[in-house]
Amino acid sequence: MSPTPAPRHSLVIPAYNEERRIVSFFDTIRAFDGELIVVCDGTDATAEIVDRIAHERPDLVISCLRYKERLGKGGGVIAGLGAARAPLVGYVDADGSTSIDELKRLFSQLGSFDGVFGSRWVPGSHLEVRQGILRQLESRGFNLFIRCFFGLSFRDTQCGAKVFKKTAIDSVLPHMVSRGFEFDVELLWRLARAGYTIGEFPIEWQNKGESHVERRDMIRMLTGLVRVRLHAGSP
Repeated sequence: MSPTPAPRHSLVIPAYNEERRIVSFFDTIRAFDGELIVVCDGTDATAEIVDRIAHERPDLVISCLRYKERLGKGGGVIAGLGAARAPLVGYVDADGSTSIDELKRLFSQLGSFDGVFGSRWVPGSHLEVRQGILRQLESRGFNLFIRCFFGLSFRDTQCGAKVFKKTAIDSVLPHMVSRGFEFDVELLWRLARAGYTIGEFPIEWQNKGESHVERRDMIRMLTGLVRVRLHAGSP
């Protein structure tokens, strides 16, 4: 029996307690040329729902990774990327703020870059439903911190739509220490530090609400990033 050929794309969906949103997420996917890897590390019925969707949607290649312990946003992405089999990989939030068509568009840009991510704050972006003003101010303040402390010129490191060449990801994942919401910043920083090219592209995005990022998570993100930066030394 010949081995199953590797898919063209692998898309990781970290899904911590997403039983209320995961069905609508998959309902928006008409087709996807690759595998969809859902990482379930919560306490609700997300994994069982994903299994049911996989059975009902034979047109999609869906797998579910289950963990009893909380991995964190970054830990979930790392687990999914480690299981990915395609030469082009990525991850997206399970809330559906970014459509699968937007992910496909980002994947199409990887011929010129080693990594590409969607940005809500570059010209050409379309925000159908915006975040509240307080959340926007927090986002802008966080971005200023990233620019100053990490020397990154990106405008929106936290948008949950990112794709990469697997070779680039495999070279930096072993060095990653972040497991929380600060994971995105460290990943982009390590890729840039290693000389990989990264593109930031406008995106169509809508705020779906019910973010899992709370005020205390912002403090953890900042302290975690300070720890990463200081322990890594000078670029």
